[in-house]
Amino acid sequence: MKNKIQVAMCAPLVIMSCTPNQKNEPKPNIIFILADDLGYGDLSCYGQEKFSTPNIDRLAKEGILFTQNYSGCTVSAPSRCSLMTGLHTGHTFIRGNKEVSPEGQLPLPADSYTIAEMVKTQGYTTGAFGKWGLGKPGSEGDPNFQGFDEFFGYNCQRLAHNYYPDHLWHNQEKVILSENEGANKGSYGPDLIHKAALKFMETNKDKPFFLFYASIIPHAELFAPEKYMEMFRGKFDPEKSFIGIDSGPQFRQGGYGSQPESHAAFAAMIHLLDDQVGELMVKLKELNLDKNTLIIFSSDNGPHKEGGGDPGYFNSNGGLRGFKRDMYEGGIRLPMLASWPGHIKPGVKSDHIAAFWDVMPTIADVTGIKTPSGIDGISFLPTLLGKKQKKHDYLYWEFHEQGGKIAIRMGDWKAVRNNIDKDPQGSTELYDLSSDRSETTDLASKHPEIVKKIEGLMKSSHTPSDFFKFSSETITK
Repeated sequence: MKNKIQVAMCAPLVIMSCTPNQKNEPKPNIIFILADDLGYGDLSCYGQEKFSTPNIDRLAKEGILFTQNYSGCTVSAPSRCSLMTGLHTGHTFIRGNKEVSPEGQLPLPADSYTIAEMVKTQGYTTGAFGKWGLGKPGSEGDPNFQGFDEFFGYNCQRLAHNYYPDHLWHNQEKVILSENEGANKGSYGPDLIHKAALKFMETNKDKPFFLFYASIIPHAELFAPEKYMEMFRGKFDPEKSFIGIDSGPQFRQGGYGSQPESHAAFAAMIHLLDDQVGELMVKLKELNLDKNTLIIFSSDNGPHKEGGGDPGYFNSNGGLRGFKRDMYEGGIRLPMLASWPGHIKPGVKSDHIAAFWDVMPTIADVTGIKTPSGIDGISFLPTLLGKKQKKHDYLYWEFHEQGGKIAIRMGDWKAVRNNIDKDPQGSTELYDLSSDRSETTDLASKHPEIVKKIEGLMKSSHTPSDFFKFSSETITK
């Protein structure tokens, strides 16, 4: 792990060769919108047929759509850690979900270097709104201590399961939502967060800002305000009913509430998210910032099957194999759209292979900062600008739950290893994504030389961790 001060010192204000700010243009605002458990097939621009997402689709029409974008991991915390630090999960500090008491998750260490800290060296004001999950309130991983000037939302990803919370956090203040006392549903969490994000944009309209908009939608529980439920009720029969936790000591402490209309609720939630994206775009235009703002939209991992979630019904993984917590494509290949008027040509579709650890160097390029040393990412700004793009030799993921899992993508080859804790010498599955994007045919026995090379990469890409250990650190045969 790099020392925060050392990395900051090696990031002087250097304009990169492909940086758009060469003509003394004002520094662009950057908005990164992160959905929660939104699958590859959950947007109409990616093939969703049961409902539409016109505002999010507009980002594709006015910008670029990535067909081979990957998350940082297959669950929330390590994926967000990878996004924030530019490291893959063989090198990140956080490699799985790990709870701490009374609320929050294992914190990023104080010497971590995040995107927010990086852009502050260029005078950016930084805000995080939504779900954090990288350090309990007041810890060294608290967003206020990781480069964010303002935070509003759920610090704890477990409590972010609940859409009518008893409290949220504004910086170091615990904001009690008395209107949600008991079983009351007075304030819908995503609405409060959305309003705070819009206010942040208004307050900082005269200076460059970085807005990390980390929505909790459409993660379980499946709850939407009644006006949105009315739009979809009865349209997705037969409905799926879920009986959850509606009272008792675990109520709104992470357990999912009951939902008799799970299909309608899921569509309603994504419609609400789409409306919120549209309102962000309208606000940018009202503030005369739309021509100087880079918007990136993505999701943290694949679709869930919790709280009444029914990804099979909606084809949420877009025909890919697997879901959240899987290392197959359905668990880690996610939508990514980017819009930046005057820089990104409209209506572009790219098959460039990108991952969350590429976001940090991309934002460094965009803002004219030398890319921090020692990270795993490669800037995809050339792809955004239609220029020649450097490619990864391979991508690497590890996941420390459900017996331990590892995956590598090397060109069109995709390798997956499961149950590493139980069988550290187990077999490696191999798939050719160029002809088998759904990973149906294991070709390992036909290409032992490819398997051997990938297993070597698995071993060299994994660094030891005090908190996330496989049962054997010998993770290849």
